Amino acid sequence: MGLTSSHRVAELKQRIETREARIGIVGMGYVGLPLALLFSEERFKVTGFDIDPVKVETLNRGGSYIVRIPGTEIQLAQQSGFQATDDYTAIAHMDAVLICVPTPLDEYHEPDLSFVAGTVRSIAPHLHEGQLVILESTTYPGTTEEIVVPLLESGNPAGLRAARDAESTGFYVAFSPEREDPGNDSVARRDIPKVVGGCGPVALELAAAVYGTIFNRTVPVSSPAVAEMTKLLENIYRCVNIALVNELKQLCMRMGINLFEVIEAAKTKPFGFQAFYPGPGLGGHCIPIDPFYLSWKAKQFDFHTRFIELAGQVNIGMPYFVVENIIEALSQRRKSLAGSRILVLGVAYKRDIDDLRESPSLTIIELLKKRGALVEYNDPFFPSVGQGRKYALNMTSTPLDRIPEFDCVVIATDHSQYDYRAIVSKAQLVVDTRNATRGIDAANVIRC
Repeated sequence: MGLTSSHRVAELKQRIETREARIGIVGMGYVGLPLALLFSEERFKVTGFDIDPVKVETLNRGGSYIVRIPGTEIQLAQQSGFQATDDYTAIAHMDAVLICVPTPLDEYHEPDLSFVAGTVRSIAPHLHEGQLVILESTTYPGTTEEIVVPLLESGNPAGLRAARDAESTGFYVAFSPEREDPGNDSVARRDIPKVVGGCGPVALELAAAVYGTIFNRTVPVSSPAVAEMTKLLENIYRCVNIALVNELKQLCMRMGINLFEVIEAAKTKPFGFQAFYPGPGLGGHCIPIDPFYLSWKAKQFDFHTRFIELAGQVNIGMPYFVVENIIEALSQRRKSLAGSRILVLGVAYKRDIDDLRESPSLTIIELLKKRGALVEYNDPFFPSVGQGRKYALNMTSTPLDRIPEFDCVVIATDHSQYDYRAIVSKAQLVVDTRNATRGIDAANVIRC
């Protein structure tokens, strides 16, 4: 006689508590790999799934392709049973499957859920009763219940359904937004509260149990849609405030006011103010993308998120603003952009990380090249930059000892490895988009 649904749930919770549950994580990138390591630290046997055979091979030989994760951490995880594979039939052996794949925008700035849909279709044929599936990828409210659940239900040959309570048979589905902040070492991953929304109370209970083993606090919410909207709110909040200071920067430059000095003074107020800083544009997987996910979804409800869309437009325009300032700085020295040699410092989307996703530096490089500039770059984290979804640069990093050869050096990413005083002393012209040269009084520095 087989186990009842309630018995299966109790058994899975017991396996989670005793660390016997098998954890599968799909997508071994900036979100999935750190998550796999957290579970491995708790002695779970973790299988990482990825369609990239290079990543799979690198992980299985104990190597790493993310700078902030040394190979020694991979090797330590292997001692707890961690392994990587591109064989999705192994999904059948997992108790919980966490989906951590990209959710970019397409060329029309609309949600591209092809990675999510493709992953779910790969998982569905191998589902078994009582299995837990959790989506972590940032997306719009409704994705879990409107896309993930139907694809799982239609794609498994056993005809399993998403179970909504302990008495129903089938699999369980939840959403829990990732909260990775690459390069931020001030908060341990375990101390970042984990928001969880389940398709029914049992899915919520199981998902909270899984994450409760690796995070010090879980935050249950009433539905996957609430959890999905929580992630969007967090990042849209940042996007809107960054757009505000980016717009104020443009005004302050016309008024001859140093906005960074203004921000430093404003943040001495002990209440009602949080400091955000301007830059050459937004990068990363979430903040430049999330506003467009929500504005796209809002249109289905005959609602236009004008305030949010405006913030997105301000931030998208910042690389163009930087290029215009480069043109103006060169013209003041009787040089045109066309034919000028430009060195862009930093292609990562923020300091001290090896992440190119949505980097404004890439847009700046492409804009400069389209206008006839001879562009090179330097970045200690990227010896070369090839081709991605939105760029085809095929360039190699230029040594810093060649700085005197360039008509203009653009500080696009303020990596801590750079010696800015030395850069300013060697460069003919510096355009600083990050306030990296603060405290350096030099006639050849233009801050924008």
